[in-house]
Amino acid sequence: MAKALNLNDVRPPSEAECRDAAAAVRALAPLLKRARRKVASVALRAEGPGEPVSIPVPRSAVVLLVEILEQMARGNAVTLVPVHAELTTQEAAQLLNVSRPFLIGLLEQGRIAFHKTGTHRRIRFADLLAFKQAEERRQDVALNELAAEAQALDLGY
Repeated sequence: MAKALNLNDVRPPSEAECRDAAAAVRALAPLLKRARRKVASVALRAEGPGEPVSIPVPRSAVVLLVEILEQMARGNAVTLVPVHAELTTQEAAQLLNVSRPFLIGLLEQGRIAFHKTGTHRRIRFADLLAFKQAEERRQDVALNELAAEAQALDLGY
């Protein structure tokens, strides 16, 4: 059963975790280079009590693991959110870095799809991500227009 997303549990890695993550990236990166994109899985060797075991891991999972470790090595907090996950309004607001009342306004305006479970609003992570990407594109267009206007007016930018 998947653990519920709780952004309050997300914390940056310790210095020791950063060092360990960097060492793991250095060890795993060559596996990916040797495996190339044509290989569907990578064999990882697990050692512990008893005989060592070779475990086939999907290449895409190893790529994701390396990306997570790279972020940890940089000191960044990391969390995984399944695309089909449903978020509370508080979780969605935290991911967008806006207040919960502002997010609810976006929901009520129809700018982000949601549904209700009883009296509680739920937002699919995929819908929130689509909104965020659309907003970033809209902001880029506006910024480019402002820059072009500043250039046209010879404002020295």
